[in-house]
Amino acid sequence: MTERSLQVTYRKGKAFAAYLHFSHPTGEKSAKTVASPDGLLIVDYAASHRPLGVEITAPQAVPLDRLNQSSRSLANRPLQNRTMGPLGPHSPTALRAIIEPRTS
Repeated sequence: MTERSLQVTYRKGKAFAAYLHFSHPTGEKSAKTVASPDGLLIVDYAASHRPLGVEITAPQAVPLDRLNQSSRSLANRPLQNRTMGPLGPHSPTALRAIIEPRTS
């Protein structure tokens, strides 16, 4: 079983894209993709029509509220406040708390 997780791709030290994996049987493959009208979110579906995950094409442009709305509409639980770090769930930049690398 693949558990829910967030995978982030960086380019030149900045988040370039992200993928929110939903829980699903390991090995289940994408059979169909559906993009949001603005192209910021792309949902992958299995042949069984189960949502497998959401590609976030521009992580800095997607507020947490929108990502949670998509997650709920796909019958998945929303991301928790503790995941979002110190910015909190209502900040338009809350997703940045988990996608931008921290400097020490």
